[in-house]
Amino acid sequence: MPKVLVLGGNFGGLTAALSIKDQLESDVDVTVISASDQFLFNPSLIWMPFGKRTTEQITFPLEPTYTDAGVEFVHAAADTIDPERKKVIAGGKEYDYDYLVIATGYRNDFDVVEGLGPGGYANTITTLGDAQQAAEAWKHYLKHPGDMVVAATQGAGCFGAAYEFLFNASYQLKRAGLKGKVKVTYVTSEPFLGHFGIGGMPGGETMLKMFLKKEKIDYVTNMALEYVDKDHVKLADGREIPYKYAMIVPPFLGQDVIRDTPGIGDAKGYAPVRDTYQTKKHDEVYAVGIAAGIPLPWTTPTPTGMPKTGFPTEKMAHVAAHNIVSQIKGKRPTEEKAFGDIPAVCVMDAGNNGVMILGTGMLPPRKAAVMIPGPQNHAFKLAFEKYYLWKMRHGHVNLP
Repeated sequence: MPKVLVLGGNFGGLTAALSIKDQLESDVDVTVISASDQFLFNPSLIWMPFGKRTTEQITFPLEPTYTDAGVEFVHAAADTIDPERKKVIAGGKEYDYDYLVIATGYRNDFDVVEGLGPGGYANTITTLGDAQQAAEAWKHYLKHPGDMVVAATQGAGCFGAAYEFLFNASYQLKRAGLKGKVKVTYVTSEPFLGHFGIGGMPGGETMLKMFLKKEKIDYVTNMALEYVDKDHVKLADGREIPYKYAMIVPPFLGQDVIRDTPGIGDAKGYAPVRDTYQTKKHDEVYAVGIAAGIPLPWTTPTPTGMPKTGFPTEKMAHVAAHNIVSQIKGKRPTEEKAFGDIPAVCVMDAGNNGVMILGTGMLPPRKAAVMIPGPQNHAFKLAFEKYYLWKMRHGHVNLP
């Protein structure tokens, strides 16, 4: 019986593993190895600092979901990948595979700016632990308010989370009676507002300028950070912006185990892939989500990354699953979906408002793209959160 091994159990790993099992049923042995035993709905981390979500509301245990689907679950981090021998070592045990899916997600690159990360001065919201710490810092901030800085550093790709936190923070300041009493500044490496790491959308820059003007938020684009101190952020142009609360989104990196695997990983811990999401050298090894190395189609004056979380991750995982099933059936892996051709589908929450972002492709040129503002988008995002957590908890990965 063919063995499929999946590294990582969240968006990409859960989708790939259950999709393969659903298509082949008892004709395949699927095992998932994950460093976390909990599924995390990362998009909801934007609300956690403001006390709008608890850990229990946006997570669920992975093992029951996998067990119900007939997939073996191993709670351990992968230590070594040997693609020549088709083996993975995790938790001191060796696992064989015929096909491997790498869906190991991201880690924060705090080294890009001095003063970030554990022991640093700014908060971030990119992991559950980070968001929990940001929540404690927010409680303290409300007792001792002052100016605020929200930033996405050079090399960052998760600009959506930065915007969402920014507008949610503005809404919470209003509710706390602090609006107009404290100065809020947004600093971004984007060449223009609404670039999002995907080249922008029609009307996006104008719309975001209107949002920022309405919320009385200052902004600085095309800017790198030099360092973060306990009471100010220094920009690359020498300016210093004081703050009492800072939330800064760093760049992402892949995992060390991917970086350290010859013929698979690159220096950033990503696995460069083809449009089939097979790795460049090994036809039986796939990478999806953050773990997939996708070349940037442009350069920007200040370096920016590219978002690969959420919907793009799911699409990549489905393509990989389809191709693995084809290979197991003795066929060529013909399913292809270039990253830039994956539809752009995103809802940017803004407290009691929001923006629906839709495009025929993640990257330009697109046949069509639109941004639709309005409070209905906030309601839609709340409903989607509940639907998605239900869908994944019950293993319905083939639903929209």
